[in-house]
Amino acid sequence: MTLTKTTETHWYPEKRLLVTHISGDLEKEDIEHWERTLEEGLGKIENNSRFKIFVNLHGFKAADIDAHKRFRAIIPSTLANYGWKVGYVNLFEEEAKTMTFKTTRGIKCTAAAHSHQDESKMELYETKCSSEREHFFRDPAEARDWIENLEIIN
Repeated sequence: MTLTKTTETHWYPEKRLLVTHISGDLEKEDIEHWERTLEEGLGKIENNSRFKIFVNLHGFKAADIDAHKRFRAIIPSTLANYGWKVGYVNLFEEEAKTMTFKTTRGIKCTAAAHSHQDESKMELYETKCSSEREHFFRDPAEARDWIENLEIIN
């Protein structure tokens, strides 16, 4: 069991980068807190603009099935509200069919980096789901470096 819990999101306007970080053994309530920080971070982005996101899940483990169920749809559904389809959504055919995409307040996500400690999962996602604007990493420092150096596109 990991004692340290991290559930935070930060907006870096000079980099046009949203960084959301969740780690530790988390309960459903922790997941809900993290989701609120994600929404607050997104709320700081200016209308009609573009952003990149780093989703740092390195060290995250759902404490139970309720926490996992609450967690698993947050990133895909949240980013769909900003015009971004997370690559791994296509691995879940039924869910992919029901997703809708929009640009909330005219804001659009143009790139994403994801980090998690699960080597097999990240390898699968990188092999089957990555693109020139989205990659999956085991090393959070490598993920952050990649996304920070990627240009914003319109």
